[in-house]
Amino acid sequence: MRFRVPAALIIGVMLSAPLMGQQPPPPPAESTPRVESMPPSPPAPPPPTPAQTRYLQGLRTAGRGVAQIKSGIDRLVRAQTGHDTVQVHAAARRLGGLCSAARGFLVSGRGAMEPAAYEPPTRKPARDLVLQLDSLSLIAKECQLTAGKSPAPVAAGLLSRLHAYEAALAAFRTAIGLPNR
Repeated sequence: MRFRVPAALIIGVMLSAPLMGQQPPPPPAESTPRVESMPPSPPAPPPPTPAQTRYLQGLRTAGRGVAQIKSGIDRLVRAQTGHDTVQVHAAARRLGGLCSAARGFLVSGRGAMEPAAYEPPTRKPARDLVLQLDSLSLIAKECQLTAGKSPAPVAAGLLSRLHAYEAALAAFRTAIGLPNR
């Protein structure tokens, strides 16, 4: 069975197709900005220099040590809320061990962090961050030696130094254009 299409329909379709393609495009609305009038986007920041990359890798290594210290403090705080002296003593010894491991990461990461890698506006926050890492390294050594005997004062000292480190880290991240978490 064949299907018949009327000839008038075929001629109408053939004639209407070219006419629709010949219509001019609608004029642009007045509210849409023209490409020429848009402000230029800010230039992309230059890629980090090798010294800056080394600084950031050192910061990442030191961050592992900071995470270990935080883990030890969290464990100690949880044990102290339970009021079990055996668990508190075990958590204090664990904090001393974590401070020892953290100090290794802090020292090796700090060795790669040279503030002179950055230009003067960013150099000050980079230098402040290095000073806070040095401070954390010193208290980590004290923590390593005395956390098992008197955990409360050591934890309080660590917390105050950690807060100062986090403030310096936030200032540094802002200075190099990274978002703060």
